[in-house]
Amino acid sequence: MILCLDDATSQSFTPYVERKLPDLVDSFSKHLKDFKMTNRGNHATEPCTAKASPVPTDGGVERVMTDDMFDDSYREKEGPKPPKIIVWRNVILMGFLHLAALYGCVLVPSAMYVTLAWTVVCFIISALGVTAGAHRLWSHRSYKAKLPLRVFLTVANSMAFQNDIFEWARDHRVHHKYSETDADPHNAKRGFFFSHIGWLLLRKHPDVIEKGQRLDLSDLKADKVIMFQRKYYKTTVIVMCFLVPTIIPWYFWGESFQNAYFISSILRYALVLNASWLVNSAAHMYGNRPYDKTINPRENRFVAFSAVGEGFHNYHHTFPFDYATSEFGRSFNLTTSFIDLMCYFGLATDCKKVPKEVIRARMQRTGDGSHRTG
Repeated sequence: MILCLDDATSQSFTPYVERKLPDLVDSFSKHLKDFKMTNRGNHATEPCTAKASPVPTDGGVERVMTDDMFDDSYREKEGPKPPKIIVWRNVILMGFLHLAALYGCVLVPSAMYVTLAWTVVCFIISALGVTAGAHRLWSHRSYKAKLPLRVFLTVANSMAFQNDIFEWARDHRVHHKYSETDADPHNAKRGFFFSHIGWLLLRKHPDVIEKGQRLDLSDLKADKVIMFQRKYYKTTVIVMCFLVPTIIPWYFWGESFQNAYFISSILRYALVLNASWLVNSAAHMYGNRPYDKTINPRENRFVAFSAVGEGFHNYHHTFPFDYATSEFGRSFNLTTSFIDLMCYFGLATDCKKVPKEVIRARMQRTGDGSHRTG
């Protein structure tokens, strides 16, 4: 309905409006002020909660963590480097270990074939405890594992005896975040020997310790399997790294105790160590860089074979979240085959993989042009 006023009504209505308008304005201003004060009070006592930011992604793949991504803001401290402090206990232990491993090599011709086969089995189990366990599962969260698989990988990791999973994963995340700087535990720029074994014979650089303490390791601390291993690590190492590999061939098929100990235990242990160390040394120095020529990690198939799939290192440092650590899936990659098998049995899930188009785009942008098709 439209209200129309004639001239007479308008003339009588105008004085009324003129009298009441100031009161209406004052009343409106008062209510507006009260409205603003009320809303300020509400905001003060009940602040808006921002929605959580989406998980960072790489190439369309959701990331669970970001502490394994390279931090280019880090700068090495100027001035003289801290003194190199030799850890003589480690020097002596590593010296005796490798001498004993050489003696194990001498004993190989006298060992039973079944003992040699058992040694290979122990090598593979040990290696998987590092590659599928400490590395791809716990350091990078590149897939998820159910409890039975996590327990197996923890036991296998104790057989490998390369520090407990918590410490291994922490140092590896630091390695990726500050690769080839003073904060890298096995900085390859300090030479082949240092990145291979020397880093274990010297005290850590202060920056390695400092950066490791700043990482978010809450996911590792929340894993009861990891914490159980950390608590009883020495016991599990004695049992899995030395007793089980030695006692089984000696007790079940009559291998000499000497052969069982020096071949299945000591020689196997030394071989697993050096295969893992080659990833830190050779795979940072020898090979091509088809994915990112601006970083030193390389594609090295000898290392891939020796370390059951960990030699595709240029790819891995470019895409650290890929569960296969390689563009080529199971090729030269026993660890990826193992994880795929666990997926088949329902023990592993949510394997993260980089889309092909993302890989191609990255190669064209930063690769050295040496890409192979498989």
